[in-house]
Amino acid sequence: MQKICLLGATGSIGRSTLDVIAQYPDQFELVSVAANASVERMAEICRTFKPKRAVMGSAQARDELAALCADLDTQFEYGSAAMESIASDDCDQVMAAIMGFAGLRPTLAGIRAGKRVLLANKESLVTAGRLFMEEVAKHNVTLMPIDSEHNAIFQCLPQNEAGATKRDVDKILLTASGGPFRTFSPEQMRSVTPAQACAHPNWSMGQKISVDSASLMNKGLELIEACWLFDVTPADVQVVVHPESIVHSMVSFKDGSVIAQMGNPDMKIPIAYGMTWPARIETGVEALDFFKVAQLNFEAPDLERFPNLKLASDAWYLGGTAMACLNAANEVAVDAFLKEQISFLDIARLNQRVLERSEIKAVNDLEAVFAADQASRLLAQQLIASEFA
Repeated sequence: MQKICLLGATGSIGRSTLDVIAQYPDQFELVSVAANASVERMAEICRTFKPKRAVMGSAQARDELAALCADLDTQFEYGSAAMESIASDDCDQVMAAIMGFAGLRPTLAGIRAGKRVLLANKESLVTAGRLFMEEVAKHNVTLMPIDSEHNAIFQCLPQNEAGATKRDVDKILLTASGGPFRTFSPEQMRSVTPAQACAHPNWSMGQKISVDSASLMNKGLELIEACWLFDVTPADVQVVVHPESIVHSMVSFKDGSVIAQMGNPDMKIPIAYGMTWPARIETGVEALDFFKVAQLNFEAPDLERFPNLKLASDAWYLGGTAMACLNAANEVAVDAFLKEQISFLDIARLNQRVLERSEIKAVNDLEAVFAADQASRLLAQQLIASEFA
């Protein structure tokens, strides 16, 4: 029986994780759970799984949840310290699925406690990658990538007892769906709406990640994540636009061979693989039918229409706090776009200006990362008010 701590229970990754736990009650037990503000959904989770501890983002949300579940033995808490506590408490695995920069500290808490960490929060690696991977090595933790692309890369790489290795690898091929605006002209992209940007053609995701997918910033963040996870540089990673989202990523080897991981687009596959590696279990996901798929398409990304991808590569090579600055700017930009304060194309413009105007410093501790994050958020907000209004 594996005890699971689920950080980010009400998002799409959280829901799929709960599906796997429910399917295998003899193998997994949800002992602790965290979410930000979705009280009613958390109440359903608590009633179904009866975790020992449940953490909300605010005292108000905690109190509302406690009132709805007053008959349960669950301990109700709130705040970042409580989230760090459950990640390092009595559990075997931590599913790190909190969206954005907020997931960094609780994910690190799980690593420092020696838990098996299932990483669905790419921003942790993007903003503090070197420090993050140093902690993984220091505490000898199994770090399982849950993003479908990185999970696919992990599956394609040669394996040893510690995980994936880079033996005989020539290049990592990171696939991207291209999002809903893949075929849009620059003129069409000027007037797209938040509703259009959130309508991903293949995946069911939250608003923020859907907008990131539409702007290809999600792929830029995944590029940086791949570099930290597999100890490579952007020059070793080729982004391949694959509209069908059937090939989740590939690895090209020195002998000319290419190994691909394929399957229907359902996050239960990488989640279940991460929870049970090196074993595999049934997920209930329909097996891939090649006759229904019939055709797979691949194309190069258009960096002129989707400059966020290059910005991510630039930030990697700048090093230090550059990646934290870019991530912070993008979180502010996406929020402003969803509130219709800036246009879709302004997202990349704002990201570029923040990256250009930020002071890039070395990352020797988490304080440097948090300082860069706050400074970049403030700069982005000032630019929105002064240049994008």
